[in-house]
Amino acid sequence: MPATIIMGGQWGDEGKGKLTDALAADAQLVVRANGGSNAGHTIETDAGVFKMHLVPSGILNPDCTCVIGSGVVVDLDTLVKEMDDLVVRGVDLQRLRISERAHVVLPYHPILDRLEETQRADDEIGTTLRGNGPAYADKVARKGIRIADLMDGASLRRKLSRQIELKNQILTKVYGQPPLDLDVIYDGLVSHGNRLREYVVPAEVLVQNALDDGQEVLVECAQGAMLDVDYGTYPYVTSSSPTAAGACQAAGVAPTQVRRVVAVYKAYSTRVGSGPMPTELHDEVGQTIRERGREYGTTTGRPRRTGWFDAVAARHVARLNGVTEIALTLLDVLDTFAEIQVCTAYRLNGGTIDYLPARDDLLAQVTPVLTPQPGWLSSTTAARGHGDLPDAALAYVGILEQLLGAPITLVGVGPSRQQLVSLRPEHVPAHAS
Repeated sequence: MPATIIMGGQWGDEGKGKLTDALAADAQLVVRANGGSNAGHTIETDAGVFKMHLVPSGILNPDCTCVIGSGVVVDLDTLVKEMDDLVVRGVDLQRLRISERAHVVLPYHPILDRLEETQRADDEIGTTLRGNGPAYADKVARKGIRIADLMDGASLRRKLSRQIELKNQILTKVYGQPPLDLDVIYDGLVSHGNRLREYVVPAEVLVQNALDDGQEVLVECAQGAMLDVDYGTYPYVTSSSPTAAGACQAAGVAPTQVRRVVAVYKAYSTRVGSGPMPTELHDEVGQTIRERGREYGTTTGRPRRTGWFDAVAARHVARLNGVTEIALTLLDVLDTFAEIQVCTAYRLNGGTIDYLPARDDLLAQVTPVLTPQPGWLSSTTAARGHGDLPDAALAYVGILEQLLGAPITLVGVGPSRQQLVSLRPEHVPAHAS
């Protein structure tokens, strides 16, 4: 059975973890495709709230094998702690697998991340400072250390010593920082390698075998497509490709093996970190959205920037990723608004445009063309079926469908597994039924 890709349609934090958890009830394999410990997926179940950073969101489903794919950069300390925390809470990790091709976030990567961000001064990217950008940079520059390297001590030491020598030159001569200790870093990596050895596999073989056997395979993206290094709001982006095409590459899935591309959008817009956000609200409305949506970062706790739904950016993502269906989350956050705005175009230099300029300085200059929609002023949190949603809420969903050019099949009206409303009977996840 071909694969399903679950990706973020905005700037991340759209609720991909909750959707992956819901769909994983009907899947045999979940592959986390990209990102690192900077990603945070929050899942609320009867057993409590789980906050994932590296372990795929499907791990809470007992019949689902979960793979950390080759496109992920793995912070070993974070992964081991996350695994230990899950075991304490009764989660079985015998179904966890780690790609031997995944790259490792080394101790010097967060140091370089912090120093580089400080050097940018007023042009800072707003990274989480977890070292993911430098780790991806080393990957592309063919200087990375991979999970496979941890499995052989002699090979690891040879590769690591070369990189420590180079990084120490940068740290001492460029930044005036103390040098790194090769032995300390090497010993830590060997220890982690021994701990993780039983989980390490040729993941692409596992994924292809599952597809050959007709199993349901989910590919879980981190971040959102508006942070894509090619088509996002560059340079205020992540260092990987959280797109449908990027998911294929990172998970070991061929494009012809994809059946569904499910994009997750919030019913409004949020963003963490720096960079242009055309519909951003700096007033009481924006603060209300933040508090009702609990818009604070899972990883950092930073307050998220909030704004009205940006259909220009959303349509950009839907078209470039061949989105086949949409899950719209956090509709309930808008329950208290008498009027809701939707951005349908941008004004720039006296004209109107319906696309994203490549230059970040031009995108920062646009003003949104806002189209008002009537609110519903009633709670949607108890809705479990199409008929439970207010007419005005369904009308709002219909407007977004038209603007994005793809059907909205699921609507989230709260944080729990059961608060997913199917707008089409064939798309009812097992948890939501």
